Amino acid sequence: MKKFVSWNVNGIRACLNKGFSESFEKLDADILCLQETKVQAGQVELDLPGYHQYWNYAEKKGYSGTAIFTREEPLDVAYGLDIPEHDTEGRVITLEFKDFYFITVYVPNSQDGLRRLDYRMKWEDDFREYIKSLDKDKPVIYCGDLNVAHKEIDIKNPSSNHHNPGFTDEERGKMTEMLEAGFIDTFRYVYPDMRDIYSWWSYRFQARERNAGWRIDYFIASERLSGAVKDAKIHTDIYGSDHCPVELDIEI
Repeated sequence: MKKFVSWNVNGIRACLNKGFSESFEKLDADILCLQETKVQAGQVELDLPGYHQYWNYAEKKGYSGTAIFTREEPLDVAYGLDIPEHDTEGRVITLEFKDFYFITVYVPNSQDGLRRLDYRMKWEDDFREYIKSLDKDKPVIYCGDLNVAHKEIDIKNPSSNHHNPGFTDEERGKMTEMLEAGFIDTFRYVYPDMRDIYSWWSYRFQARERNAGWRIDYFIASERLSGAVKDAKIHTDIYGSDHCPVELDIEI
């Protein structure tokens, strides 16, 4: 069985000062992915014996960025979507293995006033087509901060957040479109009715202490892998970021 973990660290350098190394060791993942690394090439060196490291950096300093650490060396590695307007922010890394594709993604935030919602909609359509094209070749698992709480069960205060970034009808609709294209939200597949479990909490208003959170970090898998899914976990006990790690355990 493989253990895959995804974590938005909200700045890897800051997280390194908040117990990242201990958490990495504790999680003991076969593949661990990071989002929002907020570094450029050469700004951080992680000593992770036994892991191959792949980083995708944003052109803008201190912004976005993703990384994947994997025990098994992939057959191939690709960065971005091969679409210039989407590929300057370091948001996607794709690994190809013998039997599946594995992707980490940091989906663009629609931002205050939804000023980036139109771009987000274009991103969602292009990303979905990218995933579907890979899925024609072999099954896909992708993970990361998708910046959307899909259902009301995935957010503490759905009514007051209805039109806020990450919980608009438009963003939730794009998530539905993805799932209807032949994919599963692995956590909801295992725990369809589990409530009050979140992966992100605002740093304001003591949100984490009150568990006033959002579930916006996911593992999404091709529907034909559903029988291989053994468990899904959200590590609310691990600190170091405003997000906590999420996990997929799968026979693959």
